[in-house]
This record gives sequence, C-alpha cells and structure tokens, in this order.
Amino acid sequence: MHKLTFITGGARSGKSRHAQELALQWSDNPIYVATSRKWDDEEFRQRIQRHRQERDHRWTCLEEEKYLSRLDIGQRIVVIDCVTLWLTNFFIDLTYDVNACLEACKKEIDALCRKEAILLIVSNEIGMGVHAETEIGRKFTDLQGWMNQYIAARADQVLLMVSGIPVRIKGGTI
Repeated sequence: MHKLTFITGGARSGKSRHAQELALQWSDNPIYVATSRKWDDEEFRQRIQRHRQERDHRWTCLEEEKYLSRLDIGQRIVVIDCVTLWLTNFFIDLTYDVNACLEACKKEIDALCRKEAILLIVSNEIGMGVHAETEIGRKFTDLQGWMNQYIAARADQVLLMVSGIPVRIKGGTI
C-alpha cells in the first residue's frame, strides 16, 4: 500500500472507479472527499447524485472545496476526487491568477501529505486534447498540468487510466 497514489487520465477513463476499488481493497470504511462546488444547474446535480450512488454504506463522504488539509482523515484510506474541480475553486476565487493558485494549492498538498492517511488523489489530463480557445482556458490547462506534475512528483505510485485500464507510470503494483 502506498502513502500517496496519484490516478490521472482523460474524461470517463475510469479514474474514480479505480480509486474507489483500490480504497475498498485496503479498507472496509474508506473516506471519499468530494471537492466540487455545487453549481446550480440540473446536469451538475445529476452528476453529483450519480457519484453518490456509486458509494455504499462503507464510505464516509466529506465535501471540501479547497482546504483539504483541514479534514480529519488521520489513519484512514482517503479518495480525493478530484484535483481539477479543486483547482477550479482556487482559480475562480483567486481571480485566475495562476501563480497565486499554484502557491496556495502546493501548500495545501504539502500539508495534506503530512497527515497520517493513505491518499488516493484523482485528477484529469486536460492538456492531452485540443488547445483551449480562451486565455483563461489556456491558463487553467497550464495550472492543471503543473499541479499534476507536483502531485505526481510527491506520489509513491502514479497510475494513468486508459479506457478503464490502469497503466503504471511510477511505483509498485497496481
């Protein structure tokens, strides 16, 4: 079991499912941390509901938009889903300032990694597709890429999900 497993990949690649499967292999009562803000539209409400239905009574579910290091997760297996939505919250609140966002997010990840918990952190590889049309889109793509690199460097294990299949990029067994 690794202290920090980083799971990344494209949309609908199986990242969350795989993180949850690993968590349940390692614990009978893992924690799931949802990082998304609750946007006020029907499609997003349906997404949240679908995600909730994927987890049963064994899970403790927490919601935290930004300050992951404040969570009481000691000695537990924790799935954090996902970096992209978490970064979005900082990016918006810091008025699209990439440097301020990177600094704040790195501090949060460092503090989170000091906790006595086993972490499975889920993210997206958004820079593998077409280039964003807008300046804000390009800034966010850069931010996401730099943050993914930062977390991956700290991770004991890095997995890239491709069509539901985990591909080991760094570390031990899948």
